Amino acid sequence: MPAKSKAQQKAAGAALAAKRGDARKSDLKGASKSMEKSMSELELEALAATKHKGKPEHAEGKK
Repeated sequence: MPAKSKAQQKAAGAALAAKRGDARKSDLKGASKSMEKSMSELELEALAATKHKGKPEHAEGKK
């Protein structure tokens, strides 16, 4: 599943680092904190590895 925005990609990268032990889980905030708890390492890898060329900084919210 590819990331929809650069912000989502960055959050997934932070969550992935915490899940792997490269960063502290206590440093996570917001979306990255919930991603770390609810997603597998493979799912986080898929989001974090998405090419960000042409992606918006933030995805449009649901209306």
